[in-house]
Amino acid sequence: MRLFIYLAAGCMALASMGAQAESVSGLYQVREPIEGQGAEARTAATAKAFETLVLRLTGDSKAAQNPGLAELRKNPQPLINQVGTDAGPPESVEVEFDPGSTERALRKAGLALWGSNRPSILGWWLTDSVDGSNLIGDGQASAQPLRRAAQHRGLPLRLPLADLQEQLLANAKQLESNDPAPLRDAAQRYGADALLAVHAQEADGKWQGKWQLWLGDQHEQGTAEAGDQAALADAVMLAVGNRLAPRYVIKAGASSQLQLQVQGMNLQRYAELSRVLEPYGPRLQLADGGTLTYAVSGNREQLRAQLGLAKLQEVPAEQAPPAPSPTPSPGAAPGQPVTPAPVSAKPFDGLRFRW
Repeated sequence: MRLFIYLAAGCMALASMGAQAESVSGLYQVREPIEGQGAEARTAATAKAFETLVLRLTGDSKAAQNPGLAELRKNPQPLINQVGTDAGPPESVEVEFDPGSTERALRKAGLALWGSNRPSILGWWLTDSVDGSNLIGDGQASAQPLRRAAQHRGLPLRLPLADLQEQLLANAKQLESNDPAPLRDAAQRYGADALLAVHAQEADGKWQGKWQLWLGDQHEQGTAEAGDQAALADAVMLAVGNRLAPRYVIKAGASSQLQLQVQGMNLQRYAELSRVLEPYGPRLQLADGGTLTYAVSGNREQLRAQLGLAKLQEVPAEQAPPAPSPTPSPGAAPGQPVTPAPVSAKPFDGLRFRW
């Protein structure tokens, strides 16, 4: 009965919850410019939208060339719910793909997938141009190309307020420094998972950008070049997505069966955990008070990384709670053998987390 209550109430909580910061909205909606005129140009833009979506979901620049997707590259229509047109400028197609059909097609091709629950990124983006230096902040017109680029590459980007204190802090020297501590201190007010520091400069009619990314103890860095600021933003977001994806992708056939126990559950947390675990095919095995035990399919380290995004903490083995005591079967007479509770016969050897 307790298990049924969790399931039923959890469904209601899921329906009432708003999207979390780490959940990318519009992940299956792709906008691509139409280069040229007529039906052929529109068809080419639609095919490009499919390639962009594959890259969003895999983080692999070669994934769209997978032989298993050859027919869909020619005609992605079986995966499309609807196609619209944005007059622009530039004129673009807006393609909405069906999530279920798309994921099945990619998994059938043996591709590793990255779900919609992704690390939120706080972007410290400084531009140096003939007009001077500017830290791009939330609400500025110059923020729009960054937001469009992040959406195009499937990344949840946040921007700082860029007030005077932050403008002084996020100078070129700090953004190119290997020490993220000052930026992390300033970023606490925004609650993001990762820090992205970009120093973009205009030179010889082109834009160049040095970028660094910090997520936990992971540090990535690189450079990008493009003809304008919008293209540079897209190049940086593409590179960042490609570096992050391997930490979270789930490859069909490369997973193992795991047990996961989560302590401190309530209805809202059940709904959130259900969303986080969706790519791992969770099967709820036991509900014991505020502790739920799941069977999942995945990689231990990737599951750890995903649960870390949801702000869960791993429970060390020495702090594990004792196994549930057996309880009498309903109607059992005194002195009769006790029927064990419905738990796994094998000792628990999975992962334990708590809220």
